[in-house]
Amino acid sequence: MDVSLLLLVSSLSFGLSFIFAMGGIGSALVLVPILHWLGFPLNEAKPTCLFINTLSMTGASISNIKHKRLDFRLGIPIIISSTLLAPAGAYVSTLISTRTVLIIFTLFLIFSGNMMLFFKSSKYKDQFREDRPLLPMIGIGSTAGFLSGLLGVGGGALISPLMIILGFNPKKVAAITAFVVPFSSLTGFIAYWAMGHVNPLLVLLVGLAAYIGGYLGTQFMQKKLKPATVKRFLALVILLLALKMITRLI
Repeated sequence: MDVSLLLLVSSLSFGLSFIFAMGGIGSALVLVPILHWLGFPLNEAKPTCLFINTLSMTGASISNIKHKRLDFRLGIPIIISSTLLAPAGAYVSTLISTRTVLIIFTLFLIFSGNMMLFFKSSKYKDQFREDRPLLPMIGIGSTAGFLSGLLGVGGGALISPLMIILGFNPKKVAAITAFVVPFSSLTGFIAYWAMGHVNPLLVLLVGLAAYIGGYLGTQFMQKKLKPATVKRFLALVILLLALKMITRLI
């Protein structure tokens, strides 16, 4: 494999992870299409980014458990359903054309960007609920897990707004999302590995660079920046990326 290309993708992974971590967001959302544009097969880019999700969100989950911020009873149905459906999404992605996957990915980018830009969790601040409905959580987890495996991204962009709309406390939702994503990402990654689509060297270099970049970006954000401001900027980046993907698909 071209050493200069590996250095380029590692540098991009570090830089993008640093920038997106400042907005509290994983970089997999943008790394999948970028890796594909640089010449890597889409089915190699996706497990690489699922591995990044697993690394980046595991630390957050450990912290949430340690500080007792996680509602296990509410999160378990989402974890189980997303974990089961992520491999199914990974398998389906090998049965449909790359163009179809990219179209779905573009729609997901548009959805994610608009959610980040316009969705206001404060609108639901007086609707916090304490019940734990089983079927809605299974539905959210199944959809997020399937998309995670299909597209190689975390399902947090879907889980968070849906749970908040249903009336759950955003702080509780954030802890559950951080707990769910590593599980669905890991099972999706294993599914791609079992199907022979994992590039170990790419996973190692890009994953390590993303982990370091994400960690440093989080530390920088906590000291220097307002996450909401950064998140609006990143939303525009995501929407511009979606526009770029549309022009390439036409």
